[in-house]
Amino acid sequence: MISQRAKYALRALSMLARAPAGEPVQISDIAEQQAIPKKFLEQILLELKRSGIVVSRRGKQGGYLLLKPAAEVTYGEVLRLIDGPIAPLPCLSITAYRKCEDCNGEADCEIRRVFAHVADATRRILFEATLADGVRVEDVAATV
Repeated sequence: MISQRAKYALRALSMLARAPAGEPVQISDIAEQQAIPKKFLEQILLELKRSGIVVSRRGKQGGYLLLKPAAEVTYGEVLRLIDGPIAPLPCLSITAYRKCEDCNGEADCEIRRVFAHVADATRRILFEATLADGVRVEDVAATV
């Protein structure tokens, strides 16, 4: 399950992906249209800015923009940044591996064997799906 913070991040990024190229979106507009508490959104956007996903512009016409094309920002990248490791078990984490405390051995663990397939499939999907993919799906659904 992804956190509320990650859902907010993805919703904000989707809104930035739908914005006309080069036009910043004000944080107050994102907060209002996406029903995200503004203070919480500020923290999320700051984290996304530090990681190089968005950039901010100051001033009356300022706001936030995607730093790279929506087709290059994956759901997996955002989820890993906001929520941490993408793994159902600690022994399957790529970025934060640790041995399961109650495990006698990874090679013989039936649970690990099954969840390794789950983790691989989940990561493959999340790191292939981009903001552009999500925006296209949303736009198609809105026209139906």
